[in-house]
Amino acid sequence: MTKSVKQRIGSIALVVENYDDAIEFYTQKLQFAVVEDTDLGGGKRWVLISPPNSNGTNLLLAKATTSEQKATIGYQTGGRVFLFLHTNDFWRDYESMRNNGVTFHETPRVEPYGTVAVFQDLYGNKWDLLQLDAELETL
Repeated sequence: MTKSVKQRIGSIALVVENYDDAIEFYTQKLQFAVVEDTDLGGGKRWVLISPPNSNGTNLLLAKATTSEQKATIGYQTGGRVFLFLHTNDFWRDYESMRNNGVTFHETPRVEPYGTVAVFQDLYGNKWDLLQLDAELETL
């Protein structure tokens, strides 16, 4: 019997200007947890962060070191929404994030797939805060 292929995305690299500033933003304003912070020497670190109670993909904070990398900070997807933060309680997280000073680009809206609002991280990367409709969450 052939073993079926099973894959997952383990981490997504997010280019940042400064490790500590990024850690502070994500842990203080979005309530993320630091999964790992390992010094690799030469000013490099392996920093993984994750939303609360997540068992999925982590963000790898990758400090920009070249001018080309620095130019992409906050603009990795050309101004489009880059990441999608799913929640089981949109209004709880929306209010918490607003109270913590997170900038939203719009008022929350209800779409056929769920409740959503676009916000930005400390560098300007756009995110969706998204609570899917219950029917869609089981797909």
